[in-house]
Amino acid sequence: MKLIVGFGNPGERYNNNRQNIGFKVVDILGNNANIEIKVKKKKSIIGRGKIEKTEVVLLKPQTFVNIIGESVLYIASFLRINVKDIICVLEDTSLDIGELRVDHVSSKIKHAGIESMTKALKSDRYAKVRVGVGMPAGKAKLEEYLLQDFTDDENLILIDVLNKAEAAVRMLLTHTIEDVQNKYNPEGAVKFEKRKVRKIRIRR
Repeated sequence: MKLIVGFGNPGERYNNNRQNIGFKVVDILGNNANIEIKVKKKKSIIGRGKIEKTEVVLLKPQTFVNIIGESVLYIASFLRINVKDIICVLEDTSLDIGELRVDHVSSKIKHAGIESMTKALKSDRYAKVRVGVGMPAGKAKLEEYLLQDFTDDENLILIDVLNKAEAAVRMLLTHTIEDVQNKYNPEGAVKFEKRKVRKIRIRR
């Protein structure tokens, strides 16, 4: 079973905010797989079903993003889902609108929601689908920018990247993280260097 977590803030006023792009992707996944996301569980709304013949739980935490780990930990523990079987979808201000990256283990961005999840799960070994929302112009504060709605022009660009994000999540259900990174990341899969073990000679 896989747990797919969309990042976002609860309430209608936040629906089209930049920070709620994770909710949008999870809603698309649910709509296309006929999974209703409506069951309420301790600060969460979830839906259960199958995507790509894989049992999934779609999760829209009802905490705010910066304490999202509380909701994820409860659902993962309640359903006995391993950390490696968790996929999260979040906004990324370091990427332009229309761009997407897939991370695993350490994420390349600083994000309060990722930090909250990692602290709660005591691990960062889960997949992260990062959807670009761009940076604020001028001296605008980042927090305020993320809580603004997408513009009409931005919404036109979003159509393609939202579909791409859904496809990336679907691929993560059936392929290795490296395969997905090679398909969606311009730089390909992240290569980790193996630690060299120094041989110690024992003098006799």
